[in-house]
Amino acid sequence: MIEMQDVWKTYSDGTHALKGINVKIDAHEFVYVVGPSGAGKSTFMKLIYREERPTKGHIFVNGFNLEKLKQRKIPYVRRNIGVIFQDFKLLPKLTVYENVAFAMEVIEAPKKLMKKRTMEVLELVRLKDKAGSLPGQLSGGEQQRVAIARAIVNNPAVIIADEPTGNLDPETSWGIMKLLEEINFRGATIVMATHNKEIVNTMRKRVIAIESGNIARDVVRGEYGYED
Repeated sequence: MIEMQDVWKTYSDGTHALKGINVKIDAHEFVYVVGPSGAGKSTFMKLIYREERPTKGHIFVNGFNLEKLKQRKIPYVRRNIGVIFQDFKLLPKLTVYENVAFAMEVIEAPKKLMKKRTMEVLELVRLKDKAGSLPGQLSGGEQQRVAIARAIVNNPAVIIADEPTGNLDPETSWGIMKLLEEINFRGATIVMATHNKEIVNTMRKRVIAIESGNIARDVVRGEYGYED
């Protein structure tokens, strides 16, 4: 599903964020990406959904070579990649329903399908009764569930979650993780960057640890392994 071959990323200020990364992530895997702050985790994630481009190397996602992707093909590829951010990135003036449906509007989905699918995912994230609410009327956990609904509404093959529990209390965080586990069970590949030691050590999924731009560990049923 995801493969990086000798991937390097050097920013314009000379920072070597990633150095010769080689990794394969299979369909339906749930993978944690861990490491100290500034290790290269965010760059690793952004390369997968082509927010950034590698300085050198090849990246394949769902059969597409991202390095050679024509500009007009980028929206098509991104339809199959759902992204969940730490700060939710919801549109404050749109309702819960409208925030989720917006992801389908972008790909010009039929209105009838849009309504049906949006309500399906709101039911999945247990927010059907909040469809008419604005983001500001929701708790942090509810806002993150809206963000998850938006990320999965187009049935993406890959979910990229960048610190999705970073702003949430422990109880709410576990609710989000149970939801992500269910989405993974339904078939999506999930790659999640996190600093949450307890979640990683309890759930025991595959762990890719990045240190100073290199993969330091890649362990099936791994542990967090850092103090921060």
